[in-house]
Amino acid sequence: MCCQGGVVGSLDVEGSVERVVYVGEDEYTVARMSAEGVGAFVAAGRALAGAQPGETLRLTGEWGEHPRHGRRLTVVTCQRVTPATVHAIRAYLGSGLIRGIGPRLAHAIVDHFGEATLKVIDTTPERLREVVGIGPARQAQIREAWEEQQAVAALMVVLSGYGVSPRLAAKVYRAFGAESAEVLAREPYRLISEVRGIGFATADRIALASGVPESSPERMKAAILEALERAAGAGHCFLPLPALLSAAAELTGQDREFAGRMVDPLSAEGRVVVEASLDQPGRRVVYAKELHDRELALTIHLGRLLGARSTLPVRGFPEDPDLHEDQQVAVNTALTSTVSILTGGPGCGKSHTVRAIARTVRSMGGTVTLAAPTGKAAKRLSELTGLPAMTVHRLLAFRPDESLLFQRAPAQADLVVVDEASMLDLNLAARLAAAVPSGSHLLLVGDEDQLSSIGPGSVLADLLRVEEIARVRLTHVFRQAGDSGIVRAAHEIRAGRMPALPGRAGFWFEEVDDPELVAERVVELATEGIPRKQNVSPDQVQVLAPTRRGVTGTAELGRRVQDRLNPARDDVPEHWAGTAVFRPGDRVMPIRNDYDKGVFNGETGTVTEVSLQARQVEVRTDDGLTVSYGFDELDDLVHAYAISVHRSQGSEYPFVVAPLVPESGGVMLRRRLLYTLVTRARSWVVLVGSRAALRQAVHRATPPRHTALAARLALLLRS
Repeated sequence: MCCQGGVVGSLDVEGSVERVVYVGEDEYTVARMSAEGVGAFVAAGRALAGAQPGETLRLTGEWGEHPRHGRRLTVVTCQRVTPATVHAIRAYLGSGLIRGIGPRLAHAIVDHFGEATLKVIDTTPERLREVVGIGPARQAQIREAWEEQQAVAALMVVLSGYGVSPRLAAKVYRAFGAESAEVLAREPYRLISEVRGIGFATADRIALASGVPESSPERMKAAILEALERAAGAGHCFLPLPALLSAAAELTGQDREFAGRMVDPLSAEGRVVVEASLDQPGRRVVYAKELHDRELALTIHLGRLLGARSTLPVRGFPEDPDLHEDQQVAVNTALTSTVSILTGGPGCGKSHTVRAIARTVRSMGGTVTLAAPTGKAAKRLSELTGLPAMTVHRLLAFRPDESLLFQRAPAQADLVVVDEASMLDLNLAARLAAAVPSGSHLLLVGDEDQLSSIGPGSVLADLLRVEEIARVRLTHVFRQAGDSGIVRAAHEIRAGRMPALPGRAGFWFEEVDDPELVAERVVELATEGIPRKQNVSPDQVQVLAPTRRGVTGTAELGRRVQDRLNPARDDVPEHWAGTAVFRPGDRVMPIRNDYDKGVFNGETGTVTEVSLQARQVEVRTDDGLTVSYGFDELDDLVHAYAISVHRSQGSEYPFVVAPLVPESGGVMLRRRLLYTLVTRARSWVVLVGSRAALRQAVHRATPPRHTALAARLALLLRS
């Protein structure tokens, strides 16, 4: 029984999940449910993690009355059970949990078999053909999906026994199939490299629960590789040996000496490379093997290009009265150097210079290819230069084949220009350099003061340290650009000076100290304030944030913007994947390159369909491509309502609004991040937060990454 107010006490209830309402970062889950004898109610608690519409759950908890949700069960324990009633079975099959069965077919199947439905599917699936509309192919599909769902459900129980979120069960099953339970018990550290989203902490919890000793060599090896992976996530290509040993020792609670004894075995297995530091004699550094390969490949191919005889059909450029003198120097440098760099801040005419270079080469019969790391950056480059441009991935007809690192698959052009070169990570830069033929010219264009790439490496900054590479920095700010509040603020920030506050046309700072109020104001400006004042639609406003977590992080801000612009509706299907819910109309962004789908990290699109029966989300990219993501692939998509400053690189938005809060910004609040953030806006950027956070961002420099590209290339060129 339950009451209309107050708490009655502990109670068991068995009910069906009607809809998931909320999933928090800590896996706190809220769901609408129904149960015989109880009716509709709301259940909430971390024990509900992984609950999906259609499931039947046996819950224990405390009943109470929520001021907004009504009757509410605060869940203490949760157990999945096989639905037994016709109503529960129909809800289970109609929810989309079993691929191939939608609501209409679920009704037909349950109407035919009644309470025996699940037994028929499990033991005599061939009988499904008795239902109109089910032939041999559909019957086989349903049988396969049923077996997978049962296996995943069993795996959820196993993971719960290890103290691990049951939400990971589908990922583990997708990676290992029928061998999943055996891998968990015998080779748990394989999860780190083979299951996206599982790190050392989760694999280690499973390993220790399975009886792996704390002093296991395999455990320490996994910790060393995890430390290198975390370093790569922070942009580093290697770690100094002492720092690596300290990190591995901290992860395992073991001593550094034990960690040190595991490095050589990992090297012998070909998983790490240990070498003497190229710029600090006497210091040893450790790379993950693949990053060492990429850094070496990039060095070799840049050396090849720098040493090649130019085949460009033009060597000089007559003076152009439309170009500033430093632009003139930049044009001649690009035409006379097989590898060169063009850099400079906003408003200095980089794009106009690129257009002059490209048109000169084309007028003399040469071929030019313009590219950028992301689709938006390529589109922007094309708009600014009036010439066609493509992504670097498409330029390379990109395939993730490691053998291409040391082989050439030429991008045939006399001149290859890559804009937004600060975004090039080690991997993409190595493949790009490998693809440019000897004798062709490679021009890298970018702003060295922007954030470095999301991936490991600091390619543009490293190459600017190599004296043998020609470079021109544009410093003259043209008058029209200089009148922009965005450009003026950006140059002040780059110089380490506080911009004028509260601001000027194009740049505005709104002082709010409380993080919760900051979040509310950012969402209000993005969804109502700026659209109303500027007479634009909300999709012209982009929310950027320094970090993902916290009330002013991208996850929470994105959720709030989504709730305002594309809220849940009972008549519209949706699907929860972890802490994110996908609905038709959502703006999304892939965060991994998918060569089969033809989509790449940083591109944007719109969800056009959520199919519960097919268990997939359909997305139409801004380039007009329609792609499908299975429900088990949605880790590859994030919502684009609020994105990190890193993910905004290469893009430009009419209006940008962003929070600046010390509590959520942490170590990310640095000058390069703020400079990059401000320069993403075309018309207006509005910063909401505290002056202390703004001051911190302006005055804190970004620490260098651990890379050896500059030293490696300089050594090659001088040998």
